[in-house]
Amino acid sequence: MSTPLEPTMVETIQRYDAEKRFKYLVKEVVANRQIWILIDEHGCVMLNTDDEDCVPVWPNKEFAEAWATGEWDSCKAEAVSLNKWHSRWTHGLEDDELAIVIFPNQDEDGLVVYPDELDYELKQQAKKGK
Repeated sequence: MSTPLEPTMVETIQRYDAEKRFKYLVKEVVANRQIWILIDEHGCVMLNTDDEDCVPVWPNKEFAEAWATGEWDSCKAEAVSLNKWHSRWTHGLEDDELAIVIFPNQDEDGLVVYPDELDYELKQQAKKGK
């Protein structure tokens, strides 16, 4: 289980650029063995870019919950275990031709990656940790 983040730490991390947020997410997800999504009564929240339908993911509950405002305020943050992510989500997202938007900030800015790219980065990080 992850330790709650201090509010000052949350603010600092939210100011990271998209690339730095991606690296932070990979490290946190591997360290905590979970990745965070937002769900509503219809399932997982989706975002759309010009080219892709995307599932947004966050490294910690605090960031996912911070995003659940305005039109998203009925959404709940939900953790997906890293094992479940590798075994089900990566293939499921690929089969549905969905991309992932990594740790979007309040401006909806985040790196868009394909499920296999995130899976690869998570596995590389896990190897570093051993």
